Amino acid sequence: MAGISVLRRKGIDVPLLVIALLLTGFGIAMVFSAGQIDSPSPIIENAWKRQLGWFGVSLAATWIISRGSVRLIEWSAWPLYALSCTLLLLVLFVGTGAGTAASVKGWLSIGGVRIGQPAELAKLATTLMLARVLAAQRESIRSLVDLWRPLLVVGIPWLLVMAQPDLGTGIVFIGICFAMLFWAGVAWPLLLLLASPGISLVLAFSTGIWGAWFLILVALVLWYRPYLLEGVVIVMMNVIMGGVAPILWDKLKPYQQKRLLVFLDPNVDPQGSSYHVIQSKVAIGSGGLFGKGFTLGSQKRLKFLPERHTDFIFSVVGEELGFIGVSIALTLFLALFLRTTRVASRANDAFPSLVAFGLVSAWFVHVMVNVGMTLNLMPVTGIPLPFFSYGGSFLLVSWTAVAVLLRISAEGRGQPDAIGL
Repeated sequence: MAGISVLRRKGIDVPLLVIALLLTGFGIAMVFSAGQIDSPSPIIENAWKRQLGWFGVSLAATWIISRGSVRLIEWSAWPLYALSCTLLLLVLFVGTGAGTAASVKGWLSIGGVRIGQPAELAKLATTLMLARVLAAQRESIRSLVDLWRPLLVVGIPWLLVMAQPDLGTGIVFIGICFAMLFWAGVAWPLLLLLASPGISLVLAFSTGIWGAWFLILVALVLWYRPYLLEGVVIVMMNVIMGGVAPILWDKLKPYQQKRLLVFLDPNVDPQGSSYHVIQSKVAIGSGGLFGKGFTLGSQKRLKFLPERHTDFIFSVVGEELGFIGVSIALTLFLALFLRTTRVASRANDAFPSLVAFGLVSAWFVHVMVNVGMTLNLMPVTGIPLPFFSYGGSFLLVSWTAVAVLLRISAEGRGQPDAIGL
């Protein structure tokens, strides 16, 4: 109790810290369980020890970062952004893949040893840079032209990530962008118009559905009344996206097409692309209310469940701890989202408020996509689960985000002065 009192006197957001610690402890326990299989694999069996070591490094980094100021964090946005974009460009030439993302050039390796994913650093750096750009925007954003700076900030790393190609990480960048624009006060009709070409691309698989969406879009344009040129461009972009969708489909690689087809029907390729999803659903469904017991999951122990310590670790939670364990994990994530949003709403300046909301949006997209793909509610994209999935660089960046939030919460108590906040 005395230790908590000291932390409170220093302005540390104790609930946020406790939630992050609980999630990490839960995650390390599940990584340990993932290694307990009937035919042991030394690499996976000892993964929890390496994860624990990275947790120690993360705590040290958290302490160092939390000693700085928000202004120092703001100053670091430019160099971190430049470094992350440089690494993303480098990884296109020397990058390697892993796990469900074996075909993606997303990892930097030295001597055959993977040292990290630049995309993880890029998420944090892009959030900081986008917050800096939006905080400096003193006039209200009322048109798409006004968005060119923030879109450029997000667009450069997004294009580099999609060139790997890594759809899952690309979705995270899009989520960060739209969430931070919303928090900066951009009107929802303008955000919908901005997203409309992508929506048309997705809905183009059905002429009827795309036609209904197009009528809604035209009605929205007439109601919102953007600049004439912008309205024409938006409508034409949606027409073009609807027309080129079949061409883009043919340009996809076979494994990418199969992943999308599997999402629509898991029985398309049960021994190939559908295997991950089918085994994941079997594992989670067999857990029942209380699960089969910690370390006792049969799908995991018999190695039917693939990537059980990384992308599909949530399936291990469902199989071994059941509905109760899944509910606890999701409740902890919900608490993390709510606490971080509270930090964003109480920050006394635009930059820290935008950073906090950008970080919670990144975590939210990760959880939504990862949990969704284990239940076949989302396509399999190889995106990890924050604080749970094994990966040193991912855990380190997650705790760096926690450190930034702790610094923001300790420094600011007031009403944000950002535009629209």
